[in-house]
Amino acid sequence: MPQTVKLTEFTYTQTAAPWMTLPATQQPHWHHHPEYDLVEAELSGALPLVAHSEIREAKRALGLAALGEARVLQLGDCAESFSDADPLTTSRKVRNIGRIASRLAERTGQQVARFGRMAGQYAKPRSSNFETVDGVDVPSFRGELVNSFEGDVFSRRHDPERMLLAYDASASVIREVRAHWSGSAEELAGGPWVAHEALVLDYENSLIRTDERTGEQFLTSTHFPWIGERTRQLDHAHVSMFAAIANPIGVKVGPTADPETVVRLCQLLDPHHTPGRLTLIVRMGREDIHVALPPIVRAVQRAGHPVVWLSDPMHGNTVTAETGQKTRHVTHIIEEATAFRHILEHEGAHAAGLHLEVAATDVTECVGGPVPDEKALSERYETLCDPRLNPEQALGVIDSVF
Repeated sequence: MPQTVKLTEFTYTQTAAPWMTLPATQQPHWHHHPEYDLVEAELSGALPLVAHSEIREAKRALGLAALGEARVLQLGDCAESFSDADPLTTSRKVRNIGRIASRLAERTGQQVARFGRMAGQYAKPRSSNFETVDGVDVPSFRGELVNSFEGDVFSRRHDPERMLLAYDASASVIREVRAHWSGSAEELAGGPWVAHEALVLDYENSLIRTDERTGEQFLTSTHFPWIGERTRQLDHAHVSMFAAIANPIGVKVGPTADPETVVRLCQLLDPHHTPGRLTLIVRMGREDIHVALPPIVRAVQRAGHPVVWLSDPMHGNTVTAETGQKTRHVTHIIEEATAFRHILEHEGAHAAGLHLEVAATDVTECVGGPVPDEKALSERYETLCDPRLNPEQALGVIDSVF
């Protein structure tokens, strides 16, 4: 018989989830680790990081955006660091979200649902299993939930005990985020809510809890999880898990997506056509979006799914600078986000908002505005993975697109 553990608002029944037997890409190689089973057991018995009442409130806010009555802003680090899980750093990030959301509210005349890429953005998909650091090939950095940013072979080993560090760091960040929850004239009451890519199935599955009153399953690692472009295969584990949970959920949609596949994703993930349930996060690149996006929008509209449409104008526009650093040009980001808005409006849909990688400090990782050229990138290039906008650049994107 499965063992049921009583938790605040939730019960958790320790049975094998069906999606854990399905194929999944971008997963750590750590099942042979001697501490793996103990870590899984500890996470499975841990308290939820977020409450189901909070998740439902975030879903309600997204529902307003799906109906064209609000905007959405989702921003934060490409990859969080455990070392940033302190009150001062988190407070700075929350204030930055509020500042940029206020600008979006001013520009659009609508309330803004605010989401931070925080309290869980500790895992990253990578295009290659190895990367070169100081002339040596080492396993790729996959976020601090999986391995260390330090560039030696030992530090890059996949370690399941890091899932416990991720849980503790997320709990610290969420505590501080809650201390800042408030509503104002231009912001939807509640929030900012936390969001991350639910990439590592071992971690996420261990934090699924059942609402003892309704029987709904919630992913309690975050309010708003999303599936990445590399893990949205229809018959794979991520889609199956997301179909089972009651959170509001997102899916990244890249330039290779076709209308039929996207509609099938909508059918699997939003079978009841519920406003706020599903967000499609478009990340196609400034050149491909003009051809790839219109037929997808038309197909989703015809299928009757009231999705939230967000633009991620960053991930399709990454280039390598002459210095060898990855960067993005603000003009390219603006170009894609503007095209996104025009396409959605031409098709009679609501361009709800933006999904941006933004630092809360004056980093110099993207070219544009206060970062005049690629030579200036080295002044404050601090990201653990992909280049982020700084606050001034993010405000410039808001002003240019809306």
